[in-house]
Amino acid sequence: MPLIERPRRLRATDSLRRLTRETAIQPGKLIMPFFAREGLKEPRKIAGMPGVYQHSRDSLKRAVADSAAAGIGGVMLFGVPEIRDATGSGALDPQGVLSTAIADVKSEVGDSLTVMADLCIDEFTDHGHCGVLDSQNRVDNDATLLQYAAMARVLADAGAEVVGTSGMIDGQVGAVRTALDEYNRSDVIILAYAAKFASVFYGPFRNAVESKLEGDRRTYQEDPANGKEALREVRLDLSQGADIVMVKPALAYLDVISKVSAMVDVPVAAYIVSGEYAMIEMAAAAGAFSREAAILESVTSVVRAGAPIVCTYWANEIATLLRRN
Repeated sequence: MPLIERPRRLRATDSLRRLTRETAIQPGKLIMPFFAREGLKEPRKIAGMPGVYQHSRDSLKRAVADSAAAGIGGVMLFGVPEIRDATGSGALDPQGVLSTAIADVKSEVGDSLTVMADLCIDEFTDHGHCGVLDSQNRVDNDATLLQYAAMARVLADAGAEVVGTSGMIDGQVGAVRTALDEYNRSDVIILAYAAKFASVFYGPFRNAVESKLEGDRRTYQEDPANGKEALREVRLDLSQGADIVMVKPALAYLDVISKVSAMVDVPVAAYIVSGEYAMIEMAAAAGAFSREAAILESVTSVVRAGAPIVCTYWANEIATLLRRN
């Protein structure tokens, strides 16, 4: 019986495979996370995250200059302070580590990179939670919204073009949007961490920000078993003014990315988090597979699932690889 359909015809040569390829990583849609550590004179290695560093002011400037040269789309900045307290007041300090990092990056790269800042207080609290605690050590949702609103104005003043609402506190997008609009900063974009799961894959990130977390975040981050709930969270964030929605983690939640992408008419992003990054780095170091091929295949899977914007610690490297190849 003759074969009418022969899909292999389109795979015969490299040029044909390029011509018919459905999914492509775009360097301009990659976001590189950076950690600015207060008080450092030199960059410091992060346990569990090979090749990733806490940065001093000078090393951060050099690193973001490399990102601009690589042609990626943006950088996401996290602040690591020396002193923390119960309410995360350091997040509201115009001279604090995160505000300073934003200003340094803007002065270094101008408009050649989109400068994004993490809008959450977990790095600034002495208990490590993403909000203010009540008398029973539970995260007080509405008191936390007041902190987020104030932090949004501080980050905007520092020069952030995008704020990443990452706390998974009910109403956070609406509180931040209102605060920015009333502050005459309706130009600031909200990247909503709309579907952020209580994942084990955040482990190395806790080292990066020197987290003081006591307990876990399961009362506010999403249950990894729930997919429909993620869509509800996305819908709520959009109704409150989110400009971009993010799924986090990425590789363990490709199904959620796909459903979110099919549901929304705004840009979709995903974050390949520290533990996902570490798994591939450590497996490649052990000789399990080709490191570069694994990186590109993993990021391609996220884009194919429906998130063309990818936050990844490989952003600079991927952009360089794509240009080289």
